[in-house]
Amino acid sequence: MSKRASAKFKIDRRMGESIWGRGKSPVNKRSYGPGQHGQRRAKKLSDYGTQLQAKQKLKGYYGNITERQFRKYYQDASRRPGDTGENMIGLLESRLDTIVYRAKFVPTPFAARQLVSHGHVRVNGRRVTIPSYLVKEGDTLELSPKAKDMALVIEASKSAERDTPDYLEVDHNKMTAKYLRTPQLGDVPYAVQMQPSLVVEFYSR
Repeated sequence: MSKRASAKFKIDRRMGESIWGRGKSPVNKRSYGPGQHGQRRAKKLSDYGTQLQAKQKLKGYYGNITERQFRKYYQDASRRPGDTGENMIGLLESRLDTIVYRAKFVPTPFAARQLVSHGHVRVNGRRVTIPSYLVKEGDTLELSPKAKDMALVIEASKSAERDTPDYLEVDHNKMTAKYLRTPQLGDVPYAVQMQPSLVVEFYSR
């Protein structure tokens, strides 16, 4: 288990909100930050601090994305036509592990990464083990026969904790999902407000 995955709820407490909207998040009981100095009065953030926090929240939401990888998404998004922030959200939501999570095949982005890495996900019939693989519009995902019988997968698909977004066509009986279109920020069911425009400002300084 990675350091990030084993301490994932520290992200919630650092941000002061449950960024995945999970009921078991400790921030629901302790809204202050982690560590011995977590209960100190929060200082007013500078513009840089606000931008940094927006970047850390968005990066943390998608699990084990490294800083180098996250910056690369910004650079790729900035080269595409249109709004850079919207393009960045589109790229992040096109990740294979993100779609597995959005389809409610697993309860968390961390579990989605593990499911893909262990070879339990097929894209258009071909096994893909790279969580950052970018799924294209019209691509179809299917879980392996072994994954379909996993208790984790069955429980996640039946969970009422969140809904599947309308840019995915999901069949939980067959454990398949089709990526219909690349979403915009307003289409993505974030549990908290994300501000990709501030992330763009942070990287474009």
